[in-house]
Amino acid sequence: MKVLVTGASGFLGSHIAEQLAAEGHEVRTLLRNTSSREWLQFPHEEVIGDVTDEESLGVAVEGVDAVVHSAALIKARSEAEFDAANRGGTANLLAAIEATNPGLRRLVYISSVAAHGASKDGKARAVDAPAVPLTLYGRTKLGGERAVRQSPLADRSVVFRMPVIYGPRDPALLPFFQAARMRIAPLLDGGHNRTSVVYATDAASAVVLAVTAGADVGGKTYAPEDGEVYTWRDMLAAIKAAVGHGVLMVPTPKLAYQAGATVSELFGRATGRAVVFTREKVREMTQPAWVVSSEDLRRDLGWEPRVQMTEGARLTYEWYRAAGWL
Repeated sequence: MKVLVTGASGFLGSHIAEQLAAEGHEVRTLLRNTSSREWLQFPHEEVIGDVTDEESLGVAVEGVDAVVHSAALIKARSEAEFDAANRGGTANLLAAIEATNPGLRRLVYISSVAAHGASKDGKARAVDAPAVPLTLYGRTKLGGERAVRQSPLADRSVVFRMPVIYGPRDPALLPFFQAARMRIAPLLDGGHNRTSVVYATDAASAVVLAVTAGADVGGKTYAPEDGEVYTWRDMLAAIKAAVGHGVLMVPTPKLAYQAGATVSELFGRATGRAVVFTREKVREMTQPAWVVSSEDLRRDLGWEPRVQMTEGARLTYEWYRAAGWL
């Protein structure tokens, strides 16, 4: 198959593109001039463009059998900036496909559990439960989902609501490993919040299966996870084991995180930069549970995760060190 991957220079997108190429598929990447090519060390065709620029997308989607839409902003300076990339960018891509390649076989949209909402009872929410996003990111990713589901491609599309993804190339969990190296681990509200996780290459393999499956999975929504539900204490214990020395776990009140997020936001405004750590993010982090279920994914596509948290933390730590991130 010939597959376009947007966001291929990013964390998850690069793993998806890499696995597609390893399986012998023709990979086309949509990249900006400023995009890093560091993780694209495999055969691929490059098209210069941006999902926020609809005119640049016709060439990218022309002649491909499938599209994996992984491009998104996880931080932005305003709601309008988030919306332009996450919802508007998806709408632009759909319009380009309809105009240039209406016979596309499969579209896979990479969404997030943040678009669907937290688990109040610690169990996975039903796929069709009402969406209750808590952040601008979540609301704009939900906007992308709705654009897909209301498009002519709806019955040929698969949505992935990703939980916490971690592994090589992940910048998000790096601060936790850095803190563990300094023998300290802050625990928000005691670290009892529960979450589903998936190792990066396992998440990518689920997406690749959805792209290439002969099964009729159009219209489905999936969420890969490794089969366990972890507290933040569990995750930090795995990081501690990976680092290989004692780490002091320090319960940290929500107010401390809120204060830190306020400082982060003020820094962002003063410098004109987008920041990840915001008061909205703290609200998201303090929910009792973010839990998903991969039951449908396993049943429909035979997908199985290969990496559990203890091994995954070790592999991630080894990658950070080899890449000079730690």
